[in-house]
Amino acid sequence: MKNGKKPDPNVIHPIAGYDKEIYVKPTITNPNIIVGDFTYMADSQFESHVTHFYPWSRDKLIIGKFCQIASGVEFVMNDANHQMNAVSTFPFYTLEGWEMEPPAASDMPFKGNTVIGNDVWIGQNAVILPGVHVGDGAIIGANSVVGSDVAPYTIVIGNPAKVLRKRFDDEELINLLLYFKWWDKSIEEINSLIPILTCSDIQKVKVELKKRLDR
Repeated sequence: MKNGKKPDPNVIHPIAGYDKEIYVKPTITNPNIIVGDFTYMADSQFESHVTHFYPWSRDKLIIGKFCQIASGVEFVMNDANHQMNAVSTFPFYTLEGWEMEPPAASDMPFKGNTVIGNDVWIGQNAVILPGVHVGDGAIIGANSVVGSDVAPYTIVIGNPAKVLRKRFDDEELINLLLYFKWWDKSIEEINSLIPILTCSDIQKVKVELKKRLDR
């Protein structure tokens, strides 16, 4: 282990002496936010970046393991939405003095849970809109606004975010990675996998993954 220390998903500050990067999971207080081990954010407070999320909200924010979330990223939840099937979108019911009962749940836009896969890199100031599903290994470009699902190992950029390209031309490699699920291995095995996970020789990576799958 590096410097005699074992990686610990339950520490808040994984870099000694630096408080502007946190492992997110041990900081969560909202039961409707679920985050996997070793996902980090380049900030000192995560939940302030999850907006329009109230005690009565129906949705969840679910983020996998080993995600990398840059500073300024915002997750916009479903209760940011206003009623759109009426003449006015003004939310009279939320403000004091206006004689309006809350609209029926069926009258409010609702896109379900927001789900981010494992080993996803979300660039600085990106915005993830309600109900989006981002697949394992995807990359979200800086300042992107993501309103549609993102396939695994795909790079998206822009506002609205559009597909730039797949991370790998080799579909077999993507399928191997999705099947292998390195993020679910033990800390010891992941440490042994680092030379493979950080290797730029894609053909070599495929060979090594197949060897491990054949064991």
